[in-house]
Amino acid sequence: MKWNKITIDTTVEATDMISYELSEMGIEGIEVEDHVPLTEEERKKMYVDLLPDEIAPNDGKAKISCYIEPEEDLESISLKIREMLSDISRFLDIGAGTLSYGETEDKDWINNWKQFFKPFRLDDTIIIKPTWEKAENVGPDDIIVEIDPGTAFGTGSHETTRLCISQIKRFLKPGAKVLDLGCGSGILSIIALKLGAGSVVGTDIDPNAIIATQENLAVNHVEDGKMTAYEGNLLEDEELCQRIGDGQYDIVVANILADVIIPLSGIARRFMKKDGYFITSGIINTKAEEVEQVMRDNGFTIVDVIPMGEWVSIVGK
Repeated sequence: MKWNKITIDTTVEATDMISYELSEMGIEGIEVEDHVPLTEEERKKMYVDLLPDEIAPNDGKAKISCYIEPEEDLESISLKIREMLSDISRFLDIGAGTLSYGETEDKDWINNWKQFFKPFRLDDTIIIKPTWEKAENVGPDDIIVEIDPGTAFGTGSHETTRLCISQIKRFLKPGAKVLDLGCGSGILSIIALKLGAGSVVGTDIDPNAIIATQENLAVNHVEDGKMTAYEGNLLEDEELCQRIGDGQYDIVVANILADVIIPLSGIARRFMKKDGYFITSGIINTKAEEVEQVMRDNGFTIVDVIPMGEWVSIVGK
């Protein structure tokens, strides 16, 4: 089924009011596009960083799209929207306030991305496979990791995750105890266990990540008790820090972003054994020197720095 799409050209200032009025009209599926930067709190919750060329300037303009079922009277609804915009414009700058039209297929937008996630070889021994696909050309010594990220970050295809995995392979010893900060879909934890880690503890501030991790542990037939995942923020929750345990981990891994790794490096040592490694990734190259310096200031010796594209992995001991 095709849906009619109405897009309103407006201003960032007017998006909340227009969205509210559309919902009051019974219109669902409202989508807002703008160039408003993420807040610091949003970036922390999403565990994302952006390259400079990915950030468009905030010009104050916005687009609001809504979706109308084909049997509804498009002309009548358009008239109501124009009347609503006219009313709002009396006390709020709505910008152009023009309407444009299009059509869109009725799809499962939550799962539509899955068509683009195919099995791929991470390196010479590790294959990442979505749970709904079949892996081919599997060698006798290959490690297959099945992943359904759900709404949590982490399929293994991004450079930051690849960097982390290569460093885990390098520094992990059989039976090691690993702490995965920002575990996301659980991919790093599962790979660490398949590479011989004795146990893993994961943390994430996103409850969806904990759910995804637990589901992926089951899909990969990880033995019960091999991994424990906690929801919470170690930078703010001392009780959680105590549950994690001081001085227990051979490897602490954090594939997050520079602005979170910097404060984490101040507490990571408390969880590590004296000869432990702190493996970090998700660092934009423009912030690599800053992260290195902060890690040194917090008592780490930098033992490896590896770039891949615009991203950098830094390992401290």
